[in-house]
Amino acid sequence: MKIVVPLKQVPDLVEELEVDDSGTQLDFEVLKLKLNEFDDHALEEALLLKEGDSAEVIVVAADDEDADRILFTALAKGADRAVKLTGVDANADNHTLSQAFASAAQGLGADLVLVGVQSPGDRDGQLAPMMAAHMDVPSVSVVTGVQPSGQMVTVHKEYSGGMMAEFEVDLPAVLGIQAARQAPRYAPVSKVRQVQQSASLESLDAQAGGANTGKVLKLEPPPKGQGAKMLSSAEDILEILKEKGVV
Repeated sequence: MKIVVPLKQVPDLVEELEVDDSGTQLDFEVLKLKLNEFDDHALEEALLLKEGDSAEVIVVAADDEDADRILFTALAKGADRAVKLTGVDANADNHTLSQAFASAAQGLGADLVLVGVQSPGDRDGQLAPMMAAHMDVPSVSVVTGVQPSGQMVTVHKEYSGGMMAEFEVDLPAVLGIQAARQAPRYAPVSKVRQVQQSASLESLDAQAGGANTGKVLKLEPPPKGQGAKMLSSAEDILEILKEKGVV
């Protein structure tokens, strides 16, 4: 079984976010980026399937200056192949990326595509189902477990309120991974450097159109308030209520 895992770089939300001069998107020239945490879970689930069912894991990322780092890290964790997609903006919207990733997955002969269920930069969180629509295959999202069984997989899907459901899904399919069955593994820097010296990255021309159905008119930080006042006793609350004329 061939498993394709798209990987995406997202802003590190610990850092201060900056808007670019156009006022319509983040300034990716100054932002610190990291691998989307849900993509990391998708990769971990793929590696678990490989260890239990002899699958081949192929990671794919849009080509930018940080693509090599996340792809080599994925190889160090246990992925078999790493592919850079050329001709598509790594920071494009999900409509564009879904078409590029879907084309790559089909070209690579994917039996199963595992996608992070969402990312901080999404406006719709629909990368997995949009990929499935382009590929004309089944899709299930918010998945917390995958078990192969012949020409299908059994998936565990999480609903709100902690309810769980089990589905049997025919292959090929696209799954949006909420959480892997175990925490994503760590790749030591020394192992990543060793892989960089011994492994190579493949390149694939992305087939992406401009199917975006939305447009950002303005992006700005939320307005700052006057701050908060810490209250330490019931008397403090009563005093404020008296000031406001409530009591």
